[in-house]
Amino acid sequence: MPAEAEAVPGLDAVRRRTTAVLIASQILGSLGTAMGVALSSVLAQEIGGSEAVAGLAGTAAVAGTALLSVPVAALMSARGRRPGLALAYAVGAVGAGLSVLAAAVGSFPLLLLGMVAFGASTTANLQARFAAADLAPAGTLGRAISTVVWAATIGAVLGPNIAAPAGDSVAGLGIPATAGPFLWAAVVFLAASVLVLVLLRPDPLLTARSLDPAGSQTRESRSLRAGVRVVAGSARARLALVTISASHTAMVAIMVMTPVDLGHHGADIELIGLVISAHIAGMYAFAPVMGRLCDRVGPFTVIALTVALMASAALLAGTADGHHGRTTAGLFLLGLGWSAGLVAGSTLLTDAVPRAARAAVQGLSDLTMNASAGAGGALAGLIVARASYGWLNLAAALLLLPMAALALFTARPARA
Repeated sequence: MPAEAEAVPGLDAVRRRTTAVLIASQILGSLGTAMGVALSSVLAQEIGGSEAVAGLAGTAAVAGTALLSVPVAALMSARGRRPGLALAYAVGAVGAGLSVLAAAVGSFPLLLLGMVAFGASTTANLQARFAAADLAPAGTLGRAISTVVWAATIGAVLGPNIAAPAGDSVAGLGIPATAGPFLWAAVVFLAASVLVLVLLRPDPLLTARSLDPAGSQTRESRSLRAGVRVVAGSARARLALVTISASHTAMVAIMVMTPVDLGHHGADIELIGLVISAHIAGMYAFAPVMGRLCDRVGPFTVIALTVALMASAALLAGTADGHHGRTTAGLFLLGLGWSAGLVAGSTLLTDAVPRAARAAVQGLSDLTMNASAGAGGALAGLIVARASYGWLNLAAALLLLPMAALALFTARPARA
């Protein structure tokens, strides 16, 4: 944001309104997403009849997030944040409805299709963090991004814990209880879509452009190819992309199979919900701390913290062997490490590229992080089925090594 824009009358009010709407939509979106994520692998195992396919539901959702990230980013770049976010939430609602139908008829392919569309809700939640940065004053990118990430705490923690009553609510409707949370998610996503469409005015991205004519975009600058070119030419942008992708992939791979492992060790649906709630609390509740750290000590330090937290998480969860308290602690640290990686990577990425290329690079970032996490989620079920949950955690920890090496290499010239 150029310095002269700071003095524009009414800009502070626009920032406050934008933040309030994004916070409200994040609460709703994360509520619906968390309800589905908590039981997606269990529902997939019930319909598919095999542990080996349990991770495919989460994988399909992550794949949907990846597939939609670029077109949604392109729509935002052309028309603003408002239509892109509203459309993504609406598609997520359709996906949740298809998942309920799949459970009712026992169709695994239909479940995967529904989960692909369900992933659009995560596209909206992730892109909202960049919307928060559109009007952020200089030196506050980390805090702006982390505020919206933090807002997901309420819905994300509440979601898994209302999975049981959501399941009870569909009794007598001819569908499994594990599909109840998806029915509730469809309603919540529709509410988030309407909220954004009606209240996110003026559009933060279009407002930022009007205040920064030098950052105006051409059609070419909005393309995925343009984003690739910008990232290829910036070591800091490459590190940001690797940080976001590696930390997200490691988190998804461990998280999607944790409910299945807990079930093997006698955990019921309520306990599974509590463990996932601890994990999601780690993901979101401390995001403002990560944002302030990024603004004060820099994203490189927070990336180092990401490696330490996620390695510790894999060690705890991977060696729990039925000790639910240890699994809970590991999943909490896993979420905390993800939060550090997402906030640090997003802050570094936004700061490392020119404004004209940001929308394209942001779309590329979400495509990369979710495509790689989709592959990780697919392999997670196979690793657990053929080896063990402990081996899965070790494999996830190994993903952190390239990120740590690249951070050390990139930080040297940055400090010189």
